[in-house]
Amino acid sequence: MAFLSTAAYSMNLKVAMDNVPNTLGRLATAIGEAGANIMSMGGFDIRGDLLIDDIVVNCREESHAQAVLDAVNALDGVRVISWFDRTFEMHEGGKIEVLPLVSVGDEHDLSMAYTPGVARVCMAIHDDPARVHDLTIKKNTVAIVTDGTAVLGLGDIGPEAALPVMEGKALLFKEFGGVDAFPICLDVDDPSQIIEAVIRLAPGFGGINLEDIAAPAAFEVEDALKEALDIPVFHDDQHGTAVVVLAALWNALKLTGREIGDLSVVIAGMGAAGVAVGKILRNAGVGELVGVDRAGAVYSGRDGLNFAKEWFAEHTNPDRKMGSLQDVLRGSDVFVGVSGPGLIDAADLRTMAHNPIVFAMANPEPEIRPEDADGLAAVMATGRSDYPNQINNVLAFPGIFRGAFDARATDITENMKIAAARAIAESVSDGDLKPEFVVPSVFDKSVPYAVAEAVAEAAVSDGVCRP
Repeated sequence: MAFLSTAAYSMNLKVAMDNVPNTLGRLATAIGEAGANIMSMGGFDIRGDLLIDDIVVNCREESHAQAVLDAVNALDGVRVISWFDRTFEMHEGGKIEVLPLVSVGDEHDLSMAYTPGVARVCMAIHDDPARVHDLTIKKNTVAIVTDGTAVLGLGDIGPEAALPVMEGKALLFKEFGGVDAFPICLDVDDPSQIIEAVIRLAPGFGGINLEDIAAPAAFEVEDALKEALDIPVFHDDQHGTAVVVLAALWNALKLTGREIGDLSVVIAGMGAAGVAVGKILRNAGVGELVGVDRAGAVYSGRDGLNFAKEWFAEHTNPDRKMGSLQDVLRGSDVFVGVSGPGLIDAADLRTMAHNPIVFAMANPEPEIRPEDADGLAAVMATGRSDYPNQINNVLAFPGIFRGAFDARATDITENMKIAAARAIAESVSDGDLKPEFVVPSVFDKSVPYAVAEAVAEAAVSDGVCRP
């Protein structure tokens, strides 16, 4: 089955066409026969015997884009003047910038914003350090910290190659939660260096969002920073993913008539996200959890477990199921994938319980494509924006930090995460709930603020707010 074309692999073609009947039709046919979708056309620029137009075409992958270009170039009466990859074009010069909140139009403004007036504000903070949360950007600013060791599904690609993801995260923080964020990409060799760097950077930030740090270092870094700092620390790959998975699962259970305590859940991938998903599902009351890593099922007493997997083994898989992913998947109700592409196929889904729930969230390529699960999964979700049911952390992290800042929270507790998940789930009304819609759209701007309100209430309830 052909995979879907997507804007992630879109290009803009400027073409010159002979100004004769059917040239445009032949061009459109060629693009369609090559398996791509025309998404838009600009206004035609008529230049005598030629028509000039800009055409946006969605493709499946980079090699497919080249095949489409070749098909267009092969047409008589059509010439590609120029083209560009729209995703790379979007990233030219980066995706974020710093803008002033106040104007400096004359010497009076300057004397307040900077010297000499700023000295009074500095001394006010010196005399009462808590005022830094009111008188500076610390009130609403998050550091997005990575070492580039576990970026998307790409792996250890380093801090500079990770920067576009961190910029994207900062963009989403601002767009969806009104939170200012800045990427901090660290060139380090050891988790202790991340810890030290963040502790030294922390005075300028009101919260720390850890991102794309490989396990088990991710657990060590988060635990140490939560202990050392009096501002919220949140590893989004762990907890953002877990929050949205729980929200999606709650709504999927409504559709399939299951009870959470009766579920058998298999989690593929025992990195930061997989362990965190297991923890939140366990806290929510899931009956049976089995984790699987490259060596197979995780169970108590198995060799080769790091400290995070040891905890997981001791608190899950009570029957000590062993074997491969395919072995433990048989008879299970739910598959949660936070691992890599193509791990399971349609035959594996057929071995699961009736009407299985499948969350295949590896990015950019899921563990199983929705096309391959069609007709087999009662509810299918991925981490991609070009399929229904995108389990995307953007539903969680902007609202979680917005709520934490609004409540002046010093921590992000388990209760705050559960509250966030419930707010996300409840953002899908019973009338709208269906197999293709178990989580709200990431573009529903009301969701982050519903999450923020729930998180702030939970923070107050947990007593983690500064005066």
